[in-house]
Amino acid sequence: MSNAKRARGHWASKTEFILSCMGYAIGLGNVWRFPYLCYRNGGGAFLVPYLLMLALCGIPLFFLEVCLGQFSGTGCVTVFKIVPLLKGAGIAIVVINFICTAYYNVILSYPILFLWKSLSTELPWEGCQNPWNTDRCLELRGDGRAVEAFLNSSLMAHSERYRTPADEFFHNEILQISDGIDHLGGIVWPLFVCNLVAWIIIFCCIAKGVQSVGKVVYFTATFPFLILAVLLVRGVTLPGALDGIRFYIMPQWSQLSNLKVWADAAIQIFFSLGPGWGGIVNMASYNQFKNNTKFDSMLIPLINCGTSIFAGFVVFSVLGYFSHQTGLPVATAATGGPGLAFITYPEAISMLPLSPLWACLFFSMLFLLGIDSVFVQIEAIISSVLDVFPTLRSNKLPITAATCFLLFLLSTSCVTRGGMYLIQLLDWYSASISVILVCIVEVVAVAWIYGCDNFVRDVQFMIDRKVERCWRVLWKYVTPILLSFIFFTTIAYNTEVTYNSLTYPRWAIGVGWVSCAASMICIPAFICYRLAISKGSFMTRLRNELKPQDWGPAGAHERELWNAAKANDTLVDYLPLEELLLERIPGPCEQHFERTLERCKPAVRAHIEERPRDGTCGVSGGHGKTDFHKPRPPNRMRELKLLAPVSKRK
Repeated sequence: MSNAKRARGHWASKTEFILSCMGYAIGLGNVWRFPYLCYRNGGGAFLVPYLLMLALCGIPLFFLEVCLGQFSGTGCVTVFKIVPLLKGAGIAIVVINFICTAYYNVILSYPILFLWKSLSTELPWEGCQNPWNTDRCLELRGDGRAVEAFLNSSLMAHSERYRTPADEFFHNEILQISDGIDHLGGIVWPLFVCNLVAWIIIFCCIAKGVQSVGKVVYFTATFPFLILAVLLVRGVTLPGALDGIRFYIMPQWSQLSNLKVWADAAIQIFFSLGPGWGGIVNMASYNQFKNNTKFDSMLIPLINCGTSIFAGFVVFSVLGYFSHQTGLPVATAATGGPGLAFITYPEAISMLPLSPLWACLFFSMLFLLGIDSVFVQIEAIISSVLDVFPTLRSNKLPITAATCFLLFLLSTSCVTRGGMYLIQLLDWYSASISVILVCIVEVVAVAWIYGCDNFVRDVQFMIDRKVERCWRVLWKYVTPILLSFIFFTTIAYNTEVTYNSLTYPRWAIGVGWVSCAASMICIPAFICYRLAISKGSFMTRLRNELKPQDWGPAGAHERELWNAAKANDTLVDYLPLEELLLERIPGPCEQHFERTLERCKPAVRAHIEERPRDGTCGVSGGHGKTDFHKPRPPNRMRELKLLAPVSKRK
């Protein structure tokens, strides 16, 4: 193992990397956003644009980021050594993570508090006889008049509407919500304590970096699947469950002619997999250099996609039961976002036998789904700092503690009575177009400035496998076009932020745009900085800053082989040299080697000696002769002396 890997850390196994990526990609949005989008955009028909966007944008972008991180062995800032002028995109990633992690962790405090409140014989949101309930509370348990009154009140002003017990419990007891963002009010102390508990858990899990995270994800990334399976089995056995599932999957093919449906599919794929946040690049940077990134980059997005679809069955089976019990239409019950997770689904759970048990399972699942994403986001911040300032690496533990403490302090503004308004505002602006812009810059830097052919050869050198031509087409043309489509449709369909039909004042919207610009401004600002400190004319500075600087594998051994291959024009474009020399071959060795090399573009050769007297075929390598007929030691064949291309041989 290289010194760089030892100093930086690495995954103990490939499984840890896959589980970490699964935990990062599979989050709260898979449960509270995808099912809602699916039913709203044509049910089963929505899977057509969803899977198409996954294949054309999601997987290629995921593959590109995994390859970038693994090849360079660095985080989201220093990875831009590939195009130094655009390093500001890496800084923008750190800023985005810093803003979003602070408020995202507060959302994790909600399931903790719900879990605590569920540890009783009766769920506290089952009725309207609690201190936090108002005269607008209405129980919907098969009472036709109550349902009619509830539906009619939806046309009234928000303050005049009837609300379910779960709605009032969430807003009046959990959030103790104020009248608007103008009135942040004091700290909600139960939320403050739960937020503190969440941060302590997170610090304990990431204290030793990937060494500790890699062990924790064996539980946090797998246990939610078990809970989902249990909830599905319970859900499908309930009366009315099939009606809810039918509502979820029934295709409405006419919706495919609506551009908004395609935009929603692209946006959901983009934000579900999580490119542009630095997490994928950073996690891949802890891989072994020879890890098969192509396999990982296909597996993880497909698991993420399957989990979203599976979660839809879990959600809508229970919503069907809720509709059956209350008489409320499924379409009215089906909501997205926090409303589904903390109001509608808990209301449905409260009608089940043994409701506290199901509530505990559900909120435990929500917490575990969210905490993995926080692991990766904080680790991306810390690793970026340590990669830029490697002398601080020996102080990683206090830096991790300081980062968590600072983020905790920033998050306290979101545990006030008006905290939910602030969370909604930041989520609406700071985590939208800025992330998409970072991805566009990233793809342009790799595929157009560094060069798609150069990057493909780097990847093939790394994984010893062919990278098919379709990946070049996707990276260079299809993915940038789709990212631009996502960027402009996000702007076009962007409406002013609201919460519970309450509009935000002008100053608050201005704050939202400032949080968005705080990250995006890093890109042009760093371009100006790099050009200002460079020497020569403007075009000379520009050309120099667009060239890779210190780009290559982090390990000294891999860097030496890569540099030798580049210097001799021997980066194989089709078949890896290791694979080429491993086969046991009959007949004259020279003829076989020549025929194999004809498939390589540009071809390579090794110095082939005369057949030894024992009848084996010898090839001179970095440590003597290699016998085709004997097992080779690991990585032995990568140490072959790479000479001139076959086309230049006399």
